[in-house]
Amino acid sequence: MTSALTSIGGEDVLRDLVETFYDRMETDPEAWPLHRLHFRGHGLNHTRQAQFEFLSGFLGGRAYYRERFGHMNLREIHAHVPIREADAELWLKTFDAALADCGLGGEVVDKFRATLRRAALMLVNDVPDWREESDGKARAAQGSPSGGA
Repeated sequence: MTSALTSIGGEDVLRDLVETFYDRMETDPEAWPLHRLHFRGHGLNHTRQAQFEFLSGFLGGRAYYRERFGHMNLREIHAHVPIREADAELWLKTFDAALADCGLGGEVVDKFRATLRRAALMLVNDVPDWREESDGKARAAQGSPSGGA
């Protein structure tokens, strides 16, 4: 039986997809909230590699992520990240755009998208959102008088 990874073109195609996705995240103003979520983590360079490793195993290829970290539990991986439904939907929209940029489509990709949708929505949580606190402080600073009385 052929793996989904083989069906989409193998590791080189997957690596290109992951790079395209994170390039979009870094450059598309609409994807800013996703990019911003990585400010308190290891950063996007680490995430690019980890995403490739995870998706390789997820698609039936070599389980690099499991080999390195001992598991592929998405909830555990994202337990510290505030993920709202809007974040999950934006992630999916950005990933869909990367799939299109890479010319990937067809039945295997449709199944991949459906599985990613279930996984992304499963990650929605109520972890305190540091972005709201940070935004509130920024708004307060903008409204503060600048200078002495």
